[in-house]
Amino acid sequence: MERPTRQRQRATETETQQDEGVDCPECGSSEVITDADQGELVCDDCGLVLDEQTIDRGPEWRAFNHSERQSKSRVGAPITETMHDRGLTTTIDWKDKDAYGRSLSSEKRSQMHRLRKWQERIRTKDAGERNLQFALSEIDRMASALGVPRSVREVASVIYRRALNEDLIRGRSIEGVATSALYAACRQEGIPRSLDEVAEVSRVPQKEIGRTYRYISQELGLELKPVDPKQFVPRFASALGLSEEVQAKATEIIDVSAEQGLLSGKSPTGFAAAAIYAASLLCNEKKTQREVADVAQVTEVTIRNRYQEQIEAMGFR
Repeated sequence: MERPTRQRQRATETETQQDEGVDCPECGSSEVITDADQGELVCDDCGLVLDEQTIDRGPEWRAFNHSERQSKSRVGAPITETMHDRGLTTTIDWKDKDAYGRSLSSEKRSQMHRLRKWQERIRTKDAGERNLQFALSEIDRMASALGVPRSVREVASVIYRRALNEDLIRGRSIEGVATSALYAACRQEGIPRSLDEVAEVSRVPQKEIGRTYRYISQELGLELKPVDPKQFVPRFASALGLSEEVQAKATEIIDVSAEQGLLSGKSPTGFAAAAIYAASLLCNEKKTQREVADVAQVTEVTIRNRYQEQIEAMGFR
């Protein structure tokens, strides 16, 4: 008969925990513990019961590994700004199966199809929400095409919502503002994506994106630092199949030439492309100007001009 008692004592010791920030009013001790079995808050020194019948806010089930804990969780996905309703609405599954995994009858399937259709319709109550849904879907599409992380999508969605609340979209296209928000999010998160790359996956001209981006960043007070050309070096070098030695040399060229003020007013992508071209020559991993220009999406003339300036700055000529 001792075994159950010992097990219960061991379970009680495991479930009890010390409450920080609570002192006993009787003896002034800070050794106040919570007994989960009894639902009491007890002083460990004098035994005074400070509170009883407390609510147990933990789950009523136990899990012994991560997968079991996830399968028993009763909450859905976290709130996200990338959906117009922040992901809080109910979604009817498309599997056509009941809770036990059995297939539904034809009558039930048609009924569920009607429910899904109406559920999709009532998710957006007005034209404003439909426009927001379209804009966020555009941001998600362009972000997927650019290969940027999910954090950038969240920031872009927040920027677009701020522009919508400030009534900055009036007189401008939804696609243009959405693309500008995505470009601003890339700059804010330090993800190297040029305006040309963003315009390539967008449905609006580059000139409109740049104009809308400048307007939104000024009106919303976005603190965006100038783009560092060194952020483009790893991606361009990887696409060209160059070694880390070339990347290090290109970074050195950018640092030296930037210290002499050659970066001011220059395109960061062209500056990075010229540095990679110069570094490939210096490290005997020669790449043609056409190959580098195709990867960086700049002209060969830009690379030649920046290359001459950087070589002079390095003191090779």
